[in-house]
Amino acid sequence: RKERGMATEASAAAPMANGTAADDDGTVIPESALVPEGEAVVYEEELLVNPYSMKLWLRYLQVKTEAPFAQRRLLFERALKSLPGSYKLWNMYLRERKDKIKHKCVTDPAYEALNNTFERALVFMHKMPRIWLDYTRILWIQRKVTKTRHVYDRALRSLPITQHDKIWKQYLSFVKEAKVPEMACRVFRRFLKLEPNEVEDYVEFLLKHDQWNEAAALLAKALNRDSFVSRKGKSKHALWLELCGICTKHAPHIKNLAVEPIVRGALRRFSDDVGRLWTSLADYFIRLGHFEKARDIFEEGINTVLTVRDFSMIFDAYTQFEETMISAKMEEDGDEEEKDEGEDELEVEGDDLELRLARLQFLLDRRAELLCSVRLRQNPHSVHEWHRRVKIFEDQDAPDKVIKAYAEAVQTVDPEKADGKPHTLWVAFAKYYEDNDDLDSARDIFVRATQVKYRATEDLASVWCEYAEMELRHDNFDLALKVLHKSVSVSDKVAQMKDITSLPVQQRVWKSTRLWSMYADLEESLGTLESTKQVYDRMIDLKVATPQILINYGHLLEENKHFEDAFRVYEQAVNLFSWPLSKELWLAYLSKFTARYQGSKIERARDLFEQALEKIPAEERRVVYVMYAQLEEQHGLVKNAMAVYDRACREVSPAERFDLYLLYINKATEFFGVTKTRPIYEAATQNVPDSRVKDVCVRYAQLEQSLGEIDRARSIYNYGSQHCDPSKNEDLWEAWNSFEVKHGNEDTFREMLRVKRSVQLQFTQRHVNATDAGVAIDAQGAAKRQKVASDMEALERAMMDQTMEQLAEEQSRSRGGDIIATGQEQVSAMPIAAANADEIALDDDDDEDEGGGGEEAVGQKRKAQLGALNLTEKAVPAAVYGGFAEGGEQKGALERFKQGGTQD
Repeated sequence: RKERGMATEASAAAPMANGTAADDDGTVIPESALVPEGEAVVYEEELLVNPYSMKLWLRYLQVKTEAPFAQRRLLFERALKSLPGSYKLWNMYLRERKDKIKHKCVTDPAYEALNNTFERALVFMHKMPRIWLDYTRILWIQRKVTKTRHVYDRALRSLPITQHDKIWKQYLSFVKEAKVPEMACRVFRRFLKLEPNEVEDYVEFLLKHDQWNEAAALLAKALNRDSFVSRKGKSKHALWLELCGICTKHAPHIKNLAVEPIVRGALRRFSDDVGRLWTSLADYFIRLGHFEKARDIFEEGINTVLTVRDFSMIFDAYTQFEETMISAKMEEDGDEEEKDEGEDELEVEGDDLELRLARLQFLLDRRAELLCSVRLRQNPHSVHEWHRRVKIFEDQDAPDKVIKAYAEAVQTVDPEKADGKPHTLWVAFAKYYEDNDDLDSARDIFVRATQVKYRATEDLASVWCEYAEMELRHDNFDLALKVLHKSVSVSDKVAQMKDITSLPVQQRVWKSTRLWSMYADLEESLGTLESTKQVYDRMIDLKVATPQILINYGHLLEENKHFEDAFRVYEQAVNLFSWPLSKELWLAYLSKFTARYQGSKIERARDLFEQALEKIPAEERRVVYVMYAQLEEQHGLVKNAMAVYDRACREVSPAERFDLYLLYINKATEFFGVTKTRPIYEAATQNVPDSRVKDVCVRYAQLEQSLGEIDRARSIYNYGSQHCDPSKNEDLWEAWNSFEVKHGNEDTFREMLRVKRSVQLQFTQRHVNATDAGVAIDAQGAAKRQKVASDMEALERAMMDQTMEQLAEEQSRSRGGDIIATGQEQVSAMPIAAANADEIALDDDDDEDEGGGGEEAVGQKRKAQLGALNLTEKAVPAAVYGGFAEGGEQKGALERFKQGGTQD
């Protein structure tokens, strides 16, 4: 090959005989173009001296950039003759040759000349993959498939293995575009020997060209390798599903694989898509025409799936298959003339349309049962699902299936793992036999049920109770009593054990109060009083009795006139139970005892009440104290009753003291009169909660007001006002305001307003401290409080004016006019108050605080104004001004009004 290439080069460079030269593509080059001129002469001279200089040839080519291609071609040929192993020269030469012919038709001789040039280049550049790749592209442009494949094969043989990946990438693209499936398959098989993990590309190619058998075989082989990793990022789960889809959808074409084992292997490996896999496997046999096998697959899938979603998928596919079979048969019967027996895959011997319809109906009827089976496979210990399964069979009127379902349920459900109450299965099983008049079988079921190791004692107790109730329904009273007696039987050794939680449930069921209550009720209804008392006494000895059971025991004894025995039971009960369980026991005991003996055993009753008060918490004693006081009122001493009320008001919870004090006051008023309630009121103001002090004070003040004690009432209002916020609670202030209007004067009313303002400021200060705790009061806060005080003063001034007008009007109406003008004109109290409205200013208090000079001036001014009027004096009852008169001297309205400017 080397000698042939050199000869070709020599022939290309040799001139023709007539003074011209020919290009390798047949182009004639004139001899004048071969003569160097200008700067080229210099390079020619240097090349004669040093023909093997790469740089010199490259500079020469750069100088000839604008020269005709024929000259550059000859220059390249001369350079390559001197330097045949230069990759750079060959690459530049081939690139220029490609650019020169890219606009020509592929049938042009220039393409063949370029192919020859590539062949000459590969004589020296056979280790360069770029040359091979460029050569194959040129050949593929010419659509020379065979030659291109041969060049690719030569490249793979010439290049080292480390550079094969560059060739294979383009080689595979070539075979895909060539659209020659057989050639592509052979090339892919060779490639997979080098890169077995690239099987997915080959599988995609095969699927695209309907080569299902080989594609499935390759994919199965890849999945069987543990080291296989998808280059396309697919999981093995997705690849398995893809393999199953190929096998089932193209079943007739799969010859080399056993499809059923593959799909079953996928079923074992992937539990998330078992529904789709089962339907795929059934579809595989349907496409093969094995319909009975497909039915078996559907049935197996329905009976093995664990989720409702998979069940629904398989069931829908199953019903669709049966409907398709029926439709095919109906079409076959309707078009018998065109039926081709040799090609009909759905033909079954004989007329089986009715059979197919029956199969579909049977399948639809079993849907509820099959769905219930799926849920039970999910959780075989679900009691609710077992009951639902039995209900399905009962609706189908299938006694054998019902009994079988119950038997399977009680054998399958583990009481320790049961989801629900497992004893209900045994009870329902026995009741089913009972409803069918088979009591012996029902008793056997109950006996077996009592031997099961339940998780809780209440389950076993329920079984015993149902057993006894069954006997009662059939009037077997003695058997019912025997059943309950057996259920609560316990040995003395077990009864004395402190911890019985480790014992089997059969040895702990005697602690069930449900069993004892039913046993006691049956003895009370069917047995004697003595036998019933034995049952109750046994419960008390075993400490299984509840407060309600003991109350029932006491009622039983009372009904049978055994009062002392009943009280003995109550005494035991209150000693057995502590608060709050003993609450109802104490109330029942005390009420029954007082109702029975009334005042005949008063000392014993008092002892009982004292015992109850010792054991009952203070916040719960109110009812007992009231009962105690009522006992003393009706059968004891009133003095003792009052002492009980007084003690109760001190000991009960603060929230209940107010109501109890009211009851105490009513009782004291009833027995001793109104005057004896003053100490009670005073104690109430000290003991009730702060929120109820105002209510006590209002009642107390009204009492004193009714007795004519005006000063005492005013003092009480004053005390109660300290606990009453004027902005929230106005009841006390309204009552005090009405009181002052009716019984007070200007000074007392001013005092009330001053107190109200002071209390308002106190509560405002408390609110500020609560919201801004820990922050000092600055100037801004003081200004705000001063503004509040000013607003309060203005409000008080307006209220003062209005109140004084009302006071003067009431006095004028009630007394016929206490203040009467002696001159020609009469002036009523209303104009006086109106004329002096501006003079009675609340700012006087501030003036007095600032200095003493203002007080005298205001007094003189008011005296001058009042002196201008001829007013007469008239005596006023002492009750109006109470203890404000100094030295017992009673002053008239004029003197008191004159002193208004000098009194605070």
